[in-house]
Amino acid sequence: MVLPPSLRFFLLLLVASCGGVTAAAFELEEATIDSIHRAFAAGELTSRGLVELYLRRIASLDPALHAVIELDPDGALAAADRADAAAARSGPSALPLLHGIPVLLKDNIAAAGLLNATAGSLAMVGSRPGCDAGVVERLRGAGAVILGTASLSEWCNFRGPGIPAGWSPRGGQGKNPYVPSATTCSSSSGSAIAAAANMVAVTIGTETDGSIMCPSSFNSVVGIKPTVGLTSRAGVIIISPRMDTVGPITRTVSDSVHVLEAIVGYDARDAEATRVASQYIPDGGYRQFLNTDGLRGKRLGILRKDFFRFPSGSVQEKVFSEHFDIMSKMGAILVDNLVIPSMNVINDAVQSGERALMLAEFKLSLNFYLSELATSPVRSLSDIIDFNSKHPIEERLAEFGQDYLIQSEATNGIGPTEERAIARLNKLCKRGLEKVMQDNQLDAIVAPGASAHSLLAIGGYPAITVPAGYASNGVPFAICFGGLKGSEPKLIEIAYSFEQATKVRKPPLLQHFTI
Repeated sequence: MVLPPSLRFFLLLLVASCGGVTAAAFELEEATIDSIHRAFAAGELTSRGLVELYLRRIASLDPALHAVIELDPDGALAAADRADAAAARSGPSALPLLHGIPVLLKDNIAAAGLLNATAGSLAMVGSRPGCDAGVVERLRGAGAVILGTASLSEWCNFRGPGIPAGWSPRGGQGKNPYVPSATTCSSSSGSAIAAAANMVAVTIGTETDGSIMCPSSFNSVVGIKPTVGLTSRAGVIIISPRMDTVGPITRTVSDSVHVLEAIVGYDARDAEATRVASQYIPDGGYRQFLNTDGLRGKRLGILRKDFFRFPSGSVQEKVFSEHFDIMSKMGAILVDNLVIPSMNVINDAVQSGERALMLAEFKLSLNFYLSELATSPVRSLSDIIDFNSKHPIEERLAEFGQDYLIQSEATNGIGPTEERAIARLNKLCKRGLEKVMQDNQLDAIVAPGASAHSLLAIGGYPAITVPAGYASNGVPFAICFGGLKGSEPKLIEIAYSFEQATKVRKPPLLQHFTI
């Protein structure tokens, strides 16, 4: 069964306290997919034991962190038992790397069974999909154990302006595990919080415009924003089919790459985008690009203007200077002081043309998603607006409103205005990032944190964010490597080589959060 919030943590503590001695001896903090599989192979850990350890940690931390919306311990333990039985028959080494690994899904990704996928909205409670989302089907096919759903900014931060990042009526206010007063940033916040706080090794997020990159940066984890279409959006509540993508958020580049390799590929339910992007999937997969010498020979464009805006003498200025020195010593060719032409025009387009286009796309995408559900208390965006109006206290309507939802409902599909916006954005892509990368023969651009999120969003381009440091107040920040469509192999080489050379990430102390 799916545990209601009022009972789940008490019951989880009881269930998880029954974990075996073997599981209890496993070092859970900063565990990776590889270390977990070594423990499986050595007989030191089972998938059931691992699920129980994570349930115990979630029970301890989540009442304060609000990273998790819903858990399915019965379903997860049953899946773990099946994974253990398969490992006993064939041996752990013969199974996929995600076999027996628990995963938290962002709460806009549908999983068949008892879990709700609600985008944080009370209006969606009780909705059930007829089948798994495309990425969930691939995760299960790789042997992963679906543990539950991670919190997020309600409606992927597309309900209205001024709503705090990481808040939803279902999940409450997510908290940054490093500095409780700091932002969790953008909509895949729960996925990033959970990974950062070692509540699970693998989480899945989604991004329209910054929602993997930004929470990964502020929570000191690794996020991969794949090329749009590389991963299926079928069975996912999205905002824009041009920009939305599904990707991993984990603690290491290698873990994110293992997950990426499992979830990419063609899906007939998202046929157009996944067919085009399938051409980018390399023979032999992505793990082959986990190369410690991956920076050597790479041409990296540093976007100083508009992006690296730090006070003179700040921690960030000093740390990034040190990182650039390291990258140079590792053989990277740094092309400094690059400028994206018309970056101010791109930002204006994001705030005006892109917003109007997204409003139209959101209504179309949401209504299609709702139409495919096996059961649901709401069947349209109009129903959701009506629900919110009838439940103003629970949805904090007087405080936050629902402006974007109302504006979206007023749209009438993709017409001439929206088509002109698409043409304008495509032109900005060709004259902006694509021109800079081609003119300078770049393998990737470099920017701090999620500062380049809109630049990368409008063209459906990929990016990897890697922990880069911690500000004077303890808030994490990241470095972002971005590229043109299909450049994941190069980005993985660069990000992995940087991560292994710097090893910046450290786990949060969490003294404010345990119960």
